[in-house]
Amino acid sequence: MILNCQTFHSHNRGTWLVWLHGFLGKGDDWLPVVNACDQYASLIIDLPGHGNSVDITVQGGFAEVSELLNATLSERQIDDYWLIGYSLGGRIAMYHAIHGKHDGLRGLLVEGGNPGLFSRHERAVRLQHDSHWAQRFRQESMNVVLADWYQQPIFADLTSVQCGKLIHLRSQNRGDRVADMLESTSLGHQPWLVPELQKITTPFSCLCGENDSKFQKIAEQYSLPLETIPQVGHNAHYGNPAAFSAAVNHFLSLFG
Repeated sequence: MILNCQTFHSHNRGTWLVWLHGFLGKGDDWLPVVNACDQYASLIIDLPGHGNSVDITVQGGFAEVSELLNATLSERQIDDYWLIGYSLGGRIAMYHAIHGKHDGLRGLLVEGGNPGLFSRHERAVRLQHDSHWAQRFRQESMNVVLADWYQQPIFADLTSVQCGKLIHLRSQNRGDRVADMLESTSLGHQPWLVPELQKITTPFSCLCGENDSKFQKIAEQYSLPLETIPQVGHNAHYGNPAAFSAAVNHFLSLFG
């Protein structure tokens, strides 16, 4: 089984950029950035339960998603690539870099991705939190749940107009499918990746909106490499795609 994906600028030779979207998103979310990084071949992927991968479900959490990613890359004959992931996609990218089979991985860019929770108590609290949201996604209308979802503090920088646009976009999701993915890849199930990320030899950086104080603090607390994107919060590539694309292109240029 492979994940639904699309290729762009595939006439370019060399390293591919592989893009992993966030929870409730889809591969198309990356298109403005992909088009601004057009000197590289790009593969944008729909994660399980999302977009055109809506009918793919995972029972094995991060390990299974990493295997699906490998199968998808193999099917496309991509063995030289960077992973770029936002939020859930960033967490999957970090897991894949640390625990996955990735002989061809050349670098890692993570936007707003949490490297894990250290204590058992924190993980238990997060599992309960995500189970609550998953139950709502299964039982209530998407518009109702999403209206509350985007009231969470992490999205505080979004204007009412931006929230309305996101609710409209995300309401196309199937509640039961995103609920399954939310529980399977809960931060409460994710391994604590900080020690390995601190020693990683692959080029790596955290991209973070300048108004996203939570994820700036996480990167600074654990001495992870950090690049800030101006004038935006948690969803930096959505709020300021030009600056985000410039940061990606600059970072990639440092490594040929």
